Amino acid sequence: MRKFNINVNGKTYSVEVEETTDGAISAVSAPVQVATPVAKPAPAAAPVGNGKPVKSQMPGLVKKLCFANGATVKEGDAIIILEAMKMDTPISAPFSGVITYSTSEGANVDSGAVLCTIA
Repeated sequence: MRKFNINVNGKTYSVEVEETTDGAISAVSAPVQVATPVAKPAPAAAPVGNGKPVKSQMPGLVKKLCFANGATVKEGDAIIILEAMKMDTPISAPFSGVITYSTSEGANVDSGAVLCTIA
């Protein structure tokens, strides 16, 4: 077996390949799966408004914005539903105030990206 590192879209995979001595190509016993490219996350948006930023704790997909821009939220309210690894995770308001979103539903976000500000 020979080991190779293959880089696909910035992600490195370690693979093992069996080497034959007669130069013949052996049949593949299992179907080969081709990786589908994944859309790159949107760049982190700059904080909007004068409030304190609320950042994403993980990379994921913004499934739902629970309030409208300019709405008053209370500490502990679920303000965004973020999907990561096929699980919906509510992001709660860390404090009370008026919310201004800096992301939108359907956006991919990185860990540490500013999701909204609360003033």
